[in-house]
Amino acid sequence: MTTLAEINQKAITFDVVIVGGGPSGSSCAYWLAEAGWSVCLIEKKDFPREKTCGDGLTPRSVHQLAEMGLESAVAKNGHKYNGLRAFGFGASLEMNWPTHPVFPNYGYTITRFNLDGLVAQHAQQHGAVLLNGVEALSLLEPSESATGGLRGAKGVVVKDKDSGATAEIRGRYLVVGDGQNSRIGRELGTTRNKEWPMGMALRGYYTSDRHDEPWIDSHLDIRDPNGNVVPGYGWIFPLGDGRVNVGVGLLSTGGAWKGVNTTKLQEYFVAQTADAWGLNDESCCGPATGGRLPMGLAIGPHFGSNTLTIGDAAGTVNPFNGEGIAYGYETGRLAAGVIGEALSSNNASALRLYDERLDAAYADYYKVARAFVRIISEPKILSACVGLGLRVEPLMTQLLDIMANLMRNDQKGPSELGYRALVRLADAIPEKAYDLLLGDLKSED
Repeated sequence: MTTLAEINQKAITFDVVIVGGGPSGSSCAYWLAEAGWSVCLIEKKDFPREKTCGDGLTPRSVHQLAEMGLESAVAKNGHKYNGLRAFGFGASLEMNWPTHPVFPNYGYTITRFNLDGLVAQHAQQHGAVLLNGVEALSLLEPSESATGGLRGAKGVVVKDKDSGATAEIRGRYLVVGDGQNSRIGRELGTTRNKEWPMGMALRGYYTSDRHDEPWIDSHLDIRDPNGNVVPGYGWIFPLGDGRVNVGVGLLSTGGAWKGVNTTKLQEYFVAQTADAWGLNDESCCGPATGGRLPMGLAIGPHFGSNTLTIGDAAGTVNPFNGEGIAYGYETGRLAAGVIGEALSSNNASALRLYDERLDAAYADYYKVARAFVRIISEPKILSACVGLGLRVEPLMTQLLDIMANLMRNDQKGPSELGYRALVRLADAIPEKAYDLLLGDLKSED
């Protein structure tokens, strides 16, 4: 096993240095190492480690894990479920994940405590050097961007959190995947587009007799003790190990949820679902934790002369549903492919392909999602859409396909045709027009 001291002493230069051992960084490390490139994956905490998350894997995530050869390990450590059970405004509906030629029709729930180390160590088993408990402090020999993209760097300066020793980790390419509040990302020059959606989420664990149910629950209206609808949505994800993950989230833009107390929101939601799930002080496993989630590729630029950002550090969370794990795995894999091309051809200009591939994969979809978030931020629209939609199963099934990004390329069914119509609408209407529409609605109150 290569240690930090050995790397520093021998002045090893890796093909690729990756900061962050979460889904995006570990995925990128696995695909590069599996292809035979020398990789150093740096994670500031020691695995296993806690991570605030809903702990739900959709079919997109399961597909990426299966591609890495990890589904059997996830199945052993997680809980398999069939689909989504949605509640809102007096209605409820159970919806199975759709049949798809690429993605499975099931998902898993598994804590990030159990999942993240599994993927990082899988990359290590395929040849990546994994440094746990090592924090990236700053860029090594940074260079300014000549194209308006990210800055370049020869690697990163790191610190061993146990010994306090610092060292230099050098690489021909540097990939940043250490989350939305990335210190290294900001030093590279990333900023967030504040006009685009930002999510906020809070989750806690409870013991429950219903811990092994075959559905993940989504509640589209949360009510205060007086019965008034408050901004946000709630979830309950059975973990199969005696516990459920209970959380709340806010999806908004333009500061629409500014001033909302997520702790109070969580209290309201727990009270709302307490009887059904046995949630109380005795079943609570500890205080809830939370975080912010930039969405829809809101953080950029994404590439520089020898640098890339992936996962939450690139703001890749899906605005439709707050899902980030799948897009971490996917962008890590996309980055690995582009860097592999650059290394094979000895031509760093191949990194420009990363933006092209991100746009091809997500640009239209996230444009539609940003419009969706703006529209449902108005309570009257949300109430009307959810109240009607949950009573029309075919409509909600199509919406589930779109929100989970599970449309098919091999056929044009209702979900696919509906999505293409939404793309055309999003192309035709400027994003700011939605704000004007919502302003008119609010002025009518």
